[in-house]
Amino acid sequence: MLRIVTTISALLTGIALLLMGTGLLNTLVPLRGDAEGFSDQVLGLFGSAYFAGFMLGTWVCPRLIRRMGHIRAFAFFAAGTAACIILHVMFVNMLFWMLLRLATGLVLVGVYTSIESWLNSGAPKERRGRVFSVYMLVNLGALALAQQLLQFSNPLTNLMFGVAAFFVIIAVMPVVATRLPQPEITDTPGLSLKLLWAAAPVACVGAVLVGLAMGAFWGLAAIYAARMGMNTGQIATFMSLVIVGGAVFQWPIGMISDRIDRRLALALVSGLAAFGGVLMVVLASTASGLLIGALIFGAGSFAVYPTVVAHLIDHLRKEDVLAGSAGILLLQGIGSAIGPAIAGWLMGVTSALSLPLYFAAMFALCVAYSLYHWRITRQRIVEEPAHQIPMVQTSPEVLEMALDEQKPDEEFAETDAEQVQLATGGPVAPAEDRSSKV
Repeated sequence: MLRIVTTISALLTGIALLLMGTGLLNTLVPLRGDAEGFSDQVLGLFGSAYFAGFMLGTWVCPRLIRRMGHIRAFAFFAAGTAACIILHVMFVNMLFWMLLRLATGLVLVGVYTSIESWLNSGAPKERRGRVFSVYMLVNLGALALAQQLLQFSNPLTNLMFGVAAFFVIIAVMPVVATRLPQPEITDTPGLSLKLLWAAAPVACVGAVLVGLAMGAFWGLAAIYAARMGMNTGQIATFMSLVIVGGAVFQWPIGMISDRIDRRLALALVSGLAAFGGVLMVVLASTASGLLIGALIFGAGSFAVYPTVVAHLIDHLRKEDVLAGSAGILLLQGIGSAIGPAIAGWLMGVTSALSLPLYFAAMFALCVAYSLYHWRITRQRIVEEPAHQIPMVQTSPEVLEMALDEQKPDEEFAETDAEQVQLATGGPVAPAEDRSSKV
């Protein structure tokens, strides 16, 4: 494993440096926008524009990568990201910033896709799952560390935007210097949302709701912390604790999820996230109370999407897993594009406390629907469920790395197959077509 990590260290270093820059940028934009006098509704629209660009990029960027190759594509998209960062301080205008957020989301999908497809092809198939785990650790670690950069200077100055651009620019250096062969990027097969709903309605609902909540978190959480009286260092710690809580607790929560009905697991982690959101309201009077709420919120919220994906894989044929996971990513992206606008509007017409209440409401809806579906379809849908793994939203390419750790399920009994058909309302896949995710 160490040899594999050493081989792909250039790619991991490049993505870590880039995430240091973009992770810092995503916190800087709402803080600076608030200082410039933009309303909460506008700040929410900035977050929506970013995720709208993210969705657009999933269609545009793979074609550009095929045309340019992975190294040139990475440099191209990283240069575009750095340009967007610098333009934020050159022209402070509401509509211009909205376009910049749209463009930033689009080019970042190109960065993720080029790196993740490269990692996917650069590691032996039997070890891609471990490469995926290392990649997720680097991803979350870089995002958490990026928040701490806020403590080195006032985030309202232009210097921090320069720091963010600096990290993005130097991220190009290890990637263009690598000797790894460039792979071919393939099309992700499509699966209609109607078939996704027929297979796993709980996964579809959960994907939209986690997008609605977490899109608002990335766009507006720093503003909420500032409105609660936190200074720059405390805001950095607040944001980092959510990410660290999510990273640390995904593994034990995943183990629990693998041992109980996945719908109950989804209700559990969503309930934990909702509880964290409530704590961020109840304990809002003290910085330490907010940090406790942030840790609990992160522990639950970051586990919702992996649970959704694992639940979906429980119900798909092996050949449909990648397409289905990409469809779930699309549903989450739709929620992420809408969520910041709704949450920003709520903050504008009420107060900053409406943001964690909004988080709690979205995750509470996820709890309610998961339990409702579990109650009306108590049958055991799979004999051996998929294995949940920690993951975050990036591009469809990362899903293939995770899915390479699947193993065939044990053969279903005839009665179990009949229960599948009863519960899903669709045809039953042959036993050899099923797979579970490790």
